[in-house]
Amino acid sequence: MKFLVLQHIEIEHPGVFRDFMREDGIEWDAVELDEGEAIPPLGDYDAVISMGGPMDVFDEDEFPWLADEKAAIREAVRARNMPFLGVCLGHQMLADALGGRVERMAEAEVGVLTVDLTEAGRADPLLAGLDDRVTCLQWHGCAVTALPEGGVTLASSPVCAIQSFRVGRTAWGIQYHVEQTPTTVDEWGEVPAYAASLENTLGPGSLAPFAAETARNMPGFNRDARILYENFVGIVRVRLKKNMR
Repeated sequence: MKFLVLQHIEIEHPGVFRDFMREDGIEWDAVELDEGEAIPPLGDYDAVISMGGPMDVFDEDEFPWLADEKAAIREAVRARNMPFLGVCLGHQMLADALGGRVERMAEAEVGVLTVDLTEAGRADPLLAGLDDRVTCLQWHGCAVTALPEGGVTLASSPVCAIQSFRVGRTAWGIQYHVEQTPTTVDEWGEVPAYAASLENTLGPGSLAPFAAETARNMPGFNRDARILYENFVGIVRVRLKKNMR
């Protein structure tokens, strides 16, 4: 099994998922799109994961490689029916690439908050085993406001109606973060765009208490990450078995 990971900034990597993949012997290649690395042929991989980043889906003039990633997402999901998981910006990229809509929020959603699974989410194979209300880390200023054709909302929050969605049978987007490790908040706090959204939302000097609250919730975050990871890998395995028949 081999995964392709699309990264938009070096510090937004698969996080704790790297440990899980290492334990399972899953190979994965990270493509640093913001550094000009090209997306390799998708036929060499069994699944695609797209991570977060400080840019937005509509910033193609400044980051022209966003158009290349959207084309790759369309190929992976529509043409190849590959298992796909998008997190934060990756979630928004999935929606935008397939004809949905992403817009800037009136106020960023930042903090240790909760999302609620919808009826469809409670029955979804990726989210199976999660609590109906999930405590999670949020750090985003844009949101998916309209689903692509065939999309189904799986989770929501009071200020972001589409916290997670599935399109087709093998592609998922999750707005909230699932991959965090003990160093995540401090590292992301050094990114100017993230620091600004944090202070604008939670107030000056909020990085340290945010990091402390994240640390207190880390066991639960990692437990939920493990559930999502194992569900996703199980979905990939089922697809591989079908392709071998």
